[in-house]
Amino acid sequence: MMNSVRVNWIILRTCVEERLVYRADFAFATLVRFLPIVTQIFLWRAIYGKDPNTQLNTYTYSNMVAYYLMAMLGRAFSSMPGLASGIARDVRDGSIKKYLTQPVDMLGYLFWHRVAHKLVYYFVAAVPFAFVFFMCRDYFDGWPDGWTVSAWILSLLLAFLIGFLLESLIGLISFWFLEVSSLLFIYMMFNYFLSGHMIPLDWLPSPLSDWVRLLPFKYLAYFPAAIMLRRPDGTPRYSHEELASELQMEMCWVVLLLIANRIAFARGVRRYGAFGG
Repeated sequence: MMNSVRVNWIILRTCVEERLVYRADFAFATLVRFLPIVTQIFLWRAIYGKDPNTQLNTYTYSNMVAYYLMAMLGRAFSSMPGLASGIARDVRDGSIKKYLTQPVDMLGYLFWHRVAHKLVYYFVAAVPFAFVFFMCRDYFDGWPDGWTVSAWILSLLLAFLIGFLLESLIGLISFWFLEVSSLLFIYMMFNYFLSGHMIPLDWLPSPLSDWVRLLPFKYLAYFPAAIMLRRPDGTPRYSHEELASELQMEMCWVVLLLIANRIAFARGVRRYGAFGG
């Protein structure tokens, strides 16, 4: 047990140091990601018009801007750029052999690598995030109670796990199909829509919205964002009982996706063949 903890700590520390080598480039790329926020705010302003009390599907203009900012924060936790394509590349060129010949679990290593990436990302992005949310503070209705804030923090951590496990599962499909770029493109397209990053899932008509909410994608952006928002009448969008139920369901998805990843990796390794040096 202690040896496993020590190995994971070394992996995390090494990956953090690796990310900090090109910290200026990393910081610039992080800051550029904030530019679409301005265009989104102006876009929703044009959609709602000049009347601040206009409601679209129970969202006012302030609700919509607040939702988009919170969804962006959720996506910052759950997005895993390059994870699936990196796994597919390792399988295709034989680099995955290093995980099969050394006492290092591939999924464990990739997990701590992503943790390191997020730690450095938020270290660099903390000031821009704080500035953006300070400038947009009037769009929010204030802080909710402590239980809701705690549920929101837990939802972000679980969103990271679900995002990681979904992308790694797609990458593991490369054991059967060496080229997964088309599948990854389709996944990203559906992910953008079904996660609620494009529009709130409340806006989808029934029964489509009911089916979409059964999928794990909503936990990547919609659920963390909706936790912190209120309806125009001032009531929370999730009651305490609903929050507890949704968090339990989110944890179930984490367990199911973890099992699916382990099964896919075990079966993929059995059929895997690598040649050359």
